[in-house]
Amino acid sequence: MTENFRTFDPCTLLAPVPAVMVSCKGRDEKAAPNIVTVAWVGTVNSEPPMVSISLRKERFSHALVEQSGEFVVNLVDEPRCKAADFCGVRSGRDVDKFAACGLTAMPALNMQYAPAIAQCPAYLACKVRQVLELGSHDMFIGEVVGVQVREDLFAEDGSLHLERAGLIAYNHGVYQSTADVLGFFGHSVARPDVLERRMKSYRTPKD
Repeated sequence: MTENFRTFDPCTLLAPVPAVMVSCKGRDEKAAPNIVTVAWVGTVNSEPPMVSISLRKERFSHALVEQSGEFVVNLVDEPRCKAADFCGVRSGRDVDKFAACGLTAMPALNMQYAPAIAQCPAYLACKVRQVLELGSHDMFIGEVVGVQVREDLFAEDGSLHLERAGLIAYNHGVYQSTADVLGFFGHSVARPDVLERRMKSYRTPKD
């Protein structure tokens, strides 16, 4: 069987991964906020809720997050795909990314410095609790202290339907949609009536 596979040197070939825009700001009140696109982001704890982002030391945003101890993880939908790419290939040292991408900085819950991006469908406001120097990147572990989600992503019964947001993922150099729903947690053991009812509540490729 192994003849059907090619061998790579050890590498970070984990895919797909979330593509998020991380907004941040230093302590200088006159300084503009910045956005950095991060694919190295993940959930690390549930109680308290914590996520991590990994940044290279030379990235402009690294110093801002280190200085303020805050960052906001903004989920990215399909209309913001181009902006996410731009914020990943341009430096905040050279350009105001909010202005260049037509994005609006808005206050984020429980943040003193870091704003959220108003055009994104949801955000997680995070306070840095630990920094791990790993080598090429530093991992900032942040406690989630505030979350807001756009109103249209909720059903009448109050349930959250993030599939309606049309979020994107990063898959080995390309951005892809995550909108199509193939199942839900526990669908493999759900009763047929539950499976049918739940799947009808999600957006399908034909919608």
